[in-house]
Parts: sequence; structure tokens; C-alpha cells
Amino acid sequence: MREKILVVDDSATDRVLIGRMLSEYDVLTACDGLEAIRKINENDDIALIILDLNMPGMNGFEVLEVLKSEDRYKGLRTIILTNYDELDNAIKGLSLGAVDYIRKPISFDAVKVRVNVHLELLRSQRLIEQKLQEQRVTFDTIFDQAPIGIAISYGSDPSNDIEDLDTQINSMVERITGRTREELISLGWAKITHPDDLEKDLEYYEKLRSGEIEDYSMEKRYIRPDGSIVWVEMKVASLSLPGEGSLSQIALLNDITRRKAIEADLIESERSKSVLLSHIPGMAYRCNYDREWTMKYISSGCLELTGYSPGSLTNNWDLSFNDLIAPEYREFLWEEWEKALEKRGPFRQEYPIVTADGTRKWVLEMGEGIFDEQGAIEALEGIIIDISAQKKIEDDLRYSNEHDRWTGLYNRTYLETLLESEVNKRATGKRAMVGINLSSIQALTTTYGFHYTQDLIKKIADSLGRYVTEERMLFNTYENRFAFYIKGYGDRSELAGFCEAIAGTLESILSAERIGGGIGVIEIDEDNERDVDNLLKKLLLTSERAID
Repeated sequence: MREKILVVDDSATDRVLIGRMLSEYDVLTACDGLEAIRKINENDDIALIILDLNMPGMNGFEVLEVLKSEDRYKGLRTIILTNYDELDNAIKGLSLGAVDYIRKPISFDAVKVRVNVHLELLRSQRLIEQKLQEQRVTFDTIFDQAPIGIAISYGSDPSNDIEDLDTQINSMVERITGRTREELISLGWAKITHPDDLEKDLEYYEKLRSGEIEDYSMEKRYIRPDGSIVWVEMKVASLSLPGEGSLSQIALLNDITRRKAIEADLIESERSKSVLLSHIPGMAYRCNYDREWTMKYISSGCLELTGYSPGSLTNNWDLSFNDLIAPEYREFLWEEWEKALEKRGPFRQEYPIVTADGTRKWVLEMGEGIFDEQGAIEALEGIIIDISAQKKIEDDLRYSNEHDRWTGLYNRTYLETLLESEVNKRATGKRAMVGINLSSIQALTTTYGFHYTQDLIKKIADSLGRYVTEERMLFNTYENRFAFYIKGYGDRSELAGFCEAIAGTLESILSAERIGGGIGVIEIDEDNERDVDNLLKKLLLTSERAID
């Protein structure tokens, strides 16, 4: 489909001349401003307007003011026509929203070049908007269909009414709380939290806001509109969002009302254990306090949870429960149980197990010690449930926050966190940042489009990935910028040799595109390591200077 261009000029000769120059496009004409506005309203697919400023009746300036005053005209791009001695008019037209100007007498080359450039820019803009819309739809679908409640807030106060229309709440949160998104935004979460849980929740929240902690987990109760109570397992973490100065958080809510009811019934009546166990979403157990966790009783949920029948684990018949625990967690769990039993408190821990088919599954174990009259440990009792789905969502959200979506490399957020943690750990040895600035790639977008440059960035990322080792990490710090974090190198000559190797790899790719780039190096020492933002800023300036 040919692009549609509107030519507005009181000179019929100029209208015909420009129409012939742009014969490959669908050209509409108007002899004055009033007719131009009418044509614009009748044709919502006009891509570009060529507008003469000097016209009787409604002149070009008045047309620009109309286009600027209403949002429905926001997407229109206007090139104005001026005489060679009317520079002030050209400046005024640009200030009213025109994107370019052509001086009379009209040059064929000037018209063709300017029109082609702005139409290409318009096509690129449409492609970017389409891609962003597709990404937004994908995110919204995943966000709304997630099997747990997800709420993202941007600096809102939990105790007050808020008007934060950017707060994101998925449908699962609405189902859990029994309230609509608008009600939740209007009330704030503190007003629907059970009074017995509010003090602890606010205490955690204030620590999160002050930066004392980065996240917290707790079980709490919400009060529904009908007065009923819903228990949730809540995980709250701070978010670092680009362009957001205030504190933002994400909360994950898992409805555990049914599980809490089962736990209460289990404690209340040992006599009804057999009935209750059939409703537990996992397995219940009673075991000895030994290194093998020798099972004396396991509920039927063992088969679904582990892939092994209860008889296979009872008294370590075929294998012990310790054999199922991921090896790297075995000592850790023993130590955590020791702490819980020493305090005679409840035990609660997440860890992975290896099921009968060899897959890993994350579980949550909640239990407590059973003591005899002399205070000796008689047995351990508890339940173990599958939380793999919840862990996957947490891992996916963490991955999305720490990685660049297109290249799969760690992003700037992760790099900043890493550098700050290195300072806190007082890392020793030589460290340096090597920045690779490929900002010139943006020029290719105008010629070849957004997808072409994206594919080129991905190709470059794959090529640079060959240099990644245990001592060299690669990051995509921005759309067209990369950085290596290098540790344990010998001296500056080794850094220079590494940069030359990178330059050789990049040259083989960029020379075909007739563009270049810049490589900057910043060595990290005690003088600059604590100001991470300034360190990365200097790295960017160094790489930009290298381009020049």
C-alpha cells in the first residue's frame, strides 16, 4: 500500500509540481488551510503533510496550531514550505510542531530526500511501536494468568488512600482478597490486613523502605468484604525500575487458607489425622531425628511428591529420605533442624529434592520436634509440599530483572549489584571494566529498520561471548553498549591485548556495515570502587572518546 501525502499550497502550479515529484506516492492536495483540515479529517491514514506557510484565509501557522492542539493529530509529520528569505517563519513553524522545512523555489532533490527520510523514520517508529505493543500484550497475558497473586506498586503508602493508577494487580490478587483492583488501590493493603498481622507486616515494610532489607516473607491474613479471612504466604521485594526515583515493590501472594486450615486441624486432633492427611497438598511424615531422617510414617501424598511409594521410604526400606534431598542442602538442613530443636520452635525451610524420575522439585517443609517428658527428642513431625511452580515464577521474575531480553546477557542492574557486592566483600586482586560502545549502530536503524539492528546486536553479543571465562563476565549495559568485568589479570599490557582481540572480532562484523565503535578501559581501585554509578559513567565517557 502506497504512503499517502497531503500537499497544502495556494499555488496550483506548486501543487502540481510537487505531485509530479512524488508520483510514486498517493498524493492529496488542498488549496488552503480549511480544506487541509477537512482532508486530514476525511483521511486518517495520511502519513506526511507538505504545508505552505503563506496562504490566504487560514495560513500554514494556523494549521500547525490546530494540529498541535488536538491529540488525534499527534502522529502526523509536517514539512513546511518557506521562501529563502523567511528564516524566522521556518523557525516559528518548527516551534509549532513541524519536523522539517523546504525553501522555495522548490528543488526536486530536496523534496525527494526529505520526504523519503521522514517516511522511513515513520516506518521505523511504527515498527518499534508494534514491537512494544506485542511485548506489552505478552507481559500482560503472563502477568494476569499467573497462578499466584502478583502486585507491583510504585512508592505508595500502605496506610493511606492512594491514587496510583500505575499500580499493577493481577486477577489472582482480586480473587484472593475478594476485592477489585480499584477497591484495593483506594483502600491500600494495610486497611485489609488482619490487625494481628499488621504490626509485623509494617515493621518488615519499613525495613524494606529504609533499605535495611531487600525482601521479606511472611504468612498473613487478609479480611474480605464479607468479613471472612484468607491466609496468604507473601513474598515482598524491592524493585529497581528505570526512571523511578521512589521505592517500588513487588508482592507475590499464594493462597494458603486451605493449608492453614489443615495444619490447624492436624494440631488440634491427632485422632483425625488419617482424614486430614488425604487433603494435604504434599506428604505428612513422622521420622527419627537421625542423619538419614528414618521415616516411621509417611502419608500417601509421598508418591505424587517424590515418585516413590511410602513403603519404599518407611524404615529406609529401599532408600532414605536423606537420599532424596539435593546433596548440597543435606548439611544445611541438618544444621537448621538443630537450631529449631534447640529453641523448641517450629521448623520451616525450602529446599530441592530429586524425584524418582531424576528431576529436581522444590519443596517447603514445615515441622517440629516431639519431646518426651524428660525433654529428649522423641521424633520429628511435619508436612512437605511442592512449591516448584512458585519458585519458577520467582526465578523467572528474577531472571527478567537481571538479564537483557534480546541478548540473554546480564544487564546493567545486575552489574551494579555485582560491583557493590564486591566492595562489601572487599574483593582483592586487579579488577577492570572494558566498555564497548557501538552507538553508531543506531544509524543503521534509519536505513534498514529496527529488526536489522537488533539482529546485529545479537550477532555481536554471540561473538563477544566467546571471550567469557571465569575471570571475565560480559554484560549488555544498554541497547548498543557492552561491558566486560575482568578480574585477576596480570598487567595493563594484558588488558591491551584483550582489547585488541575484541577489536579484531568487532572489525570483522562492523566493517561490512561501514560503521565503527569505541573501546574504553577503567581499572578499579580503592579510589573509585565505592561509587559504582560514577565508575560506569566514566567507562561510558571513555568509550565515547574512543569512538572520536
